[in-house]
Amino acid sequence: MDIRPIKINEDYEAALIEVEALMDAEPDTPEGDRLDIWVTLIENYESKHFPIDLPDPVSAIAFVMERRGLTPKDLVPCIGRLNRVYEVLNYKRGLSLRMIRNIHESLNIPLDILLRS
Repeated sequence: MDIRPIKINEDYEAALIEVEALMDAEPDTPEGDRLDIWVTLIENYESKHFPIDLPDPVSAIAFVMERRGLTPKDLVPCIGRLNRVYEVLNYKRGLSLRMIRNIHESLNIPLDILLRS
């Protein structure tokens, strides 16, 4: 096997070509093993060079609301009065610890996202 670490963008591009050629490889075959190794190397390179930041708390809340078809009224039990919900959604008010706990429990948004400032 001629597999080497991905250090520069040219190595990354070559690795993507290798993976594309191996996409139909069967598991537990030499080609399948080669595909697994290349994918692992690519994932490692991408995590270092193309990191994906966590969303800010309000964006995460808005995303969950959209996915579940929720309205600001649905957040009243988590945040408080409707005007307070709008203040949070419009970045006029930060989340309190009580709000964070309630949103986490009700909407299942991870705490590490809700605690970002």
